[in-house]
Amino acid sequence: MLEKVDEFDMEKIIEDFEAMTKDAERVQRKTLKKILEENGSVEYLQGFGLNGRTDPESFKACVPLVTHQDVGPYIQRIADGDSSPILTGKPIPTFSLSSGTTQGRPKSVPFNDELMETTMQIFQTSFAFRNREYPIANGKALQFIYGSKHLKTRGGLATGTATTNVYRNQGFKNTMKSVQSQCCSPDEVIFGPDFQQSLYCHLLCGLIFNDEVQLISSTFAHSIVLAFGTFELLWEELCANIRDGVLSDRITVPSIRSAVSKLLTPNPELADLIHGKCSGLSNWYGLIPALFPNAKYIYGIMTGSMEPYLKKLRHYAGQLPLVSADYGASEGWIGANVNPTLPAELTTFAVLPNIGYFEFIPMKNNRGEQPVGLTEVKVGEEYEVVLTNVAGLYRYRLGDIVKVVGFYNSTPELKFVCRSNLLLTINIDKNTEKDLQLSVEEAAKILAAEKLEVVDFSSHVDLSTDPGHYVIFLELNGEPSHEVLRECCNCLDKSFIDPGYMSSRKVNTIGPLELRILRKGTFQEILNYYIAQGAVVNQFKTPRCVGPNNSKVLQLLCGNVVRSFFSTAYN
Repeated sequence: MLEKVDEFDMEKIIEDFEAMTKDAERVQRKTLKKILEENGSVEYLQGFGLNGRTDPESFKACVPLVTHQDVGPYIQRIADGDSSPILTGKPIPTFSLSSGTTQGRPKSVPFNDELMETTMQIFQTSFAFRNREYPIANGKALQFIYGSKHLKTRGGLATGTATTNVYRNQGFKNTMKSVQSQCCSPDEVIFGPDFQQSLYCHLLCGLIFNDEVQLISSTFAHSIVLAFGTFELLWEELCANIRDGVLSDRITVPSIRSAVSKLLTPNPELADLIHGKCSGLSNWYGLIPALFPNAKYIYGIMTGSMEPYLKKLRHYAGQLPLVSADYGASEGWIGANVNPTLPAELTTFAVLPNIGYFEFIPMKNNRGEQPVGLTEVKVGEEYEVVLTNVAGLYRYRLGDIVKVVGFYNSTPELKFVCRSNLLLTINIDKNTEKDLQLSVEEAAKILAAEKLEVVDFSSHVDLSTDPGHYVIFLELNGEPSHEVLRECCNCLDKSFIDPGYMSSRKVNTIGPLELRILRKGTFQEILNYYIAQGAVVNQFKTPRCVGPNNSKVLQLLCGNVVRSFFSTAYN
């Protein structure tokens, strides 16, 4: 059993959180002051005339709102080896890469020790609240986590995915030990060069320690669903490895093979137990608690683009609670889930006022309103998040749309809505990722009546036709009739209720929606493509709206179409 290491005081963490959220505005001013005192003399800020001022009013008046495109050249200079104070007073040691699944290519952003400290604060805060509801004793976590290679920039600085930078950090490992959540798998599995081999060994290591596993987690819900979908195919081989104490020949990476073989000894009793559990399940319902009887909950990001996977995850989870992880991005953290008993779809995130300086651009009517401060937001309104962090980003538009659903003391509780740049739009229509998801959910109800499921989905705006039209790609787990698919196609078209879309469809300035059914395994091909490009599964999000800048993914989608239908909903 795992010894408690550097156990932190959970009640003190909650007390500190309570104190800072009761005085969020003062904490925000103090946080901005600290950031500007440490970095006020950097080249980027020098041109804006702050002249040593650190108050929010001067900061907002002088420093412009920016996107990654605006700060990209500064980041590139640092990456190329310019060690002068460009964005931060201290040198930037590392860069984080975003997933690249949103824009078709990854973004590079600075990562430093201060940002790592905010990561640990978020982890510890949410764990303290989570552990009050679902206490875990000494044990292990089955974590489906994967690191990427640490590459070097032209200037010799380390660069890797945001999750890799966290997993490699000793502070992360110490925190996981202190919360009794040490990973079942050795580092060689986490940082292995072959994703499929790492996934197999994560499953195997979890089974070896099956009675010690207290929670199952990954960065995203998608990774957990993928892992247990793989288990369905390979469970008998995994049982054989445990029975004989010999690792499968499919594991060929020497470092992985050596590390996992050390954990394997012949255990026919465990193999029989697992075999019996799997044989007794109906369509794999309740697989996770059957395999891991002491697991308390399943943990990962389950909001936004992860919501479509919750139905399948609940199927595997049975009665185990699903708890959504915290809210952040490659650029930095925003809020912690301090209400872990809420259903995953209703998860909210309380903003930690000391981990960055936050502003919010009102989305109401989108009239170019000025950003408001953290404590000035209104319940029920939607905003785009603006972040000033401890790693050299100032008034940075994150591109996330959130809804304020309440306040925890004086700090807002946010619900993630969608990415602002994921829009299906042809003329006056504006449909977000959330609108797409709701439309697909309506069509899925028709399929459910036929005992069929949507495996995954994406979309595209086809402007090669006149007028242009929406294309929805669906991968299904079976083959419905033409009649059912025509009904789904019409349902998708009718379910986009944006007034601009509906009026444009009625006068035919947007053409009939097209439903394209994909060959089974298409989205696995897309995942494999991203992994081949250097992405890691931790950060993979299925591209929901594929634009022309993502030509390879569009090619994969279009090349795997087996049937297509046009809507007659507005005929």
